Amino acid sequence: MLAPWLFLAPGALMFAFYVIAPVFQSMSISLYDWDGIGTAQWIGIGNYAELIDDEAFYVSLKNNIIWLALYMLAIPAGLMIAIFLNQTVWGIRVYKSLFFFPFVISQVVVGLMFSWFYAPNFGLFYKLIEALTGQGVAILAEENLVTYGIIAAGLWPQIAYVMILYLTGLNNVAPDQIEAARLDGAKGWKMLWHVILPQLRPATFIAVVVTVIGALRSFDLVSIMTDGGPFGSSRVLSFYMYEQALSEYGFRMGYGAAIAVVLFAIMMVFISGFIWKMWRDEKEH
Repeated sequence: MLAPWLFLAPGALMFAFYVIAPVFQSMSISLYDWDGIGTAQWIGIGNYAELIDDEAFYVSLKNNIIWLALYMLAIPAGLMIAIFLNQTVWGIRVYKSLFFFPFVISQVVVGLMFSWFYAPNFGLFYKLIEALTGQGVAILAEENLVTYGIIAAGLWPQIAYVMILYLTGLNNVAPDQIEAARLDGAKGWKMLWHVILPQLRPATFIAVVVTVIGALRSFDLVSIMTDGGPFGSSRVLSFYMYEQALSEYGFRMGYGAAIAVVLFAIMMVFISGFIWKMWRDEKEH
């Protein structure tokens, strides 16, 4: 009985030290006015009260909600691609390599590629829109479009990640259940909905969790592609937290920590809700 705990202990200690402890430390720092160097001054919920009247915070929160809603498209898209790639057809290894490619390249590289893709005057997307409508659109310079352009860039590797999770799950689907369903006349959507998807619940759970986390911590692409612009319209909470706490215009560690706590709370609400739903579904079955 002791052996499993001994194997788990190193990972559990690392998780507690590098994840759990910093969460509580951030909660503590959020109650202070602190520049990260001098003496911290206790202000209680002052930072949270300031967030209520902070317009930039609401812009960041709105963008995070948009990220979260559109990022969920990665789950059905990744599932469909995984089902296609799970077939035994000629050249399937080449297709798998092409779909797997976005997952292995850096987010920085993805951001630069899409920045060139959207670039005015010479970007492929700009030229395509110009050919279709007669006038190109500079996506990253438009306040109403920039967030959607960055999300599209983020979805490319995220779909590849979800695809890999579902490919792994499809390898564990029981072939005898597939054959039994075929004998009963199930095929197409009925086969997918009633036979395959129930067996993919563990993969779906992981896919939803990593997609929610990816949407809410979307810092790197925003930083690389727009640096929060134009006029702060593409900020998300993680980027705004960095601006307030660590950038040359910030050094407000307490305020940045308050933003981090809000972001953590939003993340926990979504993930906890999905865990509860999964547990309820398992209990019903």
